[in-house]
Amino acid sequence: MSKAARTAVPVSAAPPLPFEDALQKLESIVESMESDELPLETLLARFEEGTQLAEMCQAKLAEAEVKIRQLEKSAAGDFTLKPLAVDDTEP
Repeated sequence: MSKAARTAVPVSAAPPLPFEDALQKLESIVESMESDELPLETLLARFEEGTQLAEMCQAKLAEAEVKIRQLEKSAAGDFTLKPLAVDDTEP
């Protein structure tokens, strides 16, 4: 196992990153994988980290989408967050 693979901290063990930071890190991983001649072990470690970051970004986007769908305009024109109605018919 390479030194980089042994010393890398898994994303799940680190505190959650803000969406923008996670996306920037994911983009840098993709760029390094596309541009460098990296050893297979390093590529696999970066692929795994990138997959975890992509999942985290998708989860944060889904959470934001739920909040946006919950916004309700009041009679005064203000937006308020309404409770999410649970729909058992969706898969």
